[in-house]
Amino acid sequence: MEQHSNQYELATIGGGCFWCIEAIYMEVRGIESATSGYSGGKIKNPTYREVTSGRTGHAEVVQLKYDPDVITYRQILEIFFHLHDPTTLNRQGADVGTHYRSVIFYHNAEQEKIAREVFSEIDASDLWDDPLVTEITPLTAFYMAEDYHQNYFQNNPNQPYCTFVIGPKMTKLRKLFEHKLR
Repeated sequence: MEQHSNQYELATIGGGCFWCIEAIYMEVRGIESATSGYSGGKIKNPTYREVTSGRTGHAEVVQLKYDPDVITYRQILEIFFHLHDPTTLNRQGADVGTHYRSVIFYHNAEQEKIAREVFSEIDASDLWDDPLVTEITPLTAFYMAEDYHQNYFQNNPNQPYCTFVIGPKMTKLRKLFEHKLR
């Protein structure tokens, strides 16, 4: 039986639509919660409408509460870099805008160090043909998204976006990281 610590840590990442990132990590062992929200912008408590206007500077992100005895921050980032396209500036597929940027918001110096190491390793590998454009920046604030964005994939599995955009990412997750799933 796995031992679980009583000390959870937080990771905040954005890789396009937060529905995709949230759905992926909710399948991963060691993730206690995945909360969709906004980070990196100029105003406090932004709404979805404000963020998607592209004028606030926020990114759609997911804040993960995880057990470091079960999954490490490095492993979280390795999954992240495999399951979204970190080479396209301000877009993921048809989702275009600064709020869809690839970004890691680190919570402390150790996370920054690990994020930069993983970034360099992935960028030097043959995983992606183009250079990575993922932003690595300190977390200054996290604002939880509206309730209807939480657990979106789980609550709306037959919605077309879920079927055609999130579905293939889930298949890729199950293929590449089967050993990390619940």
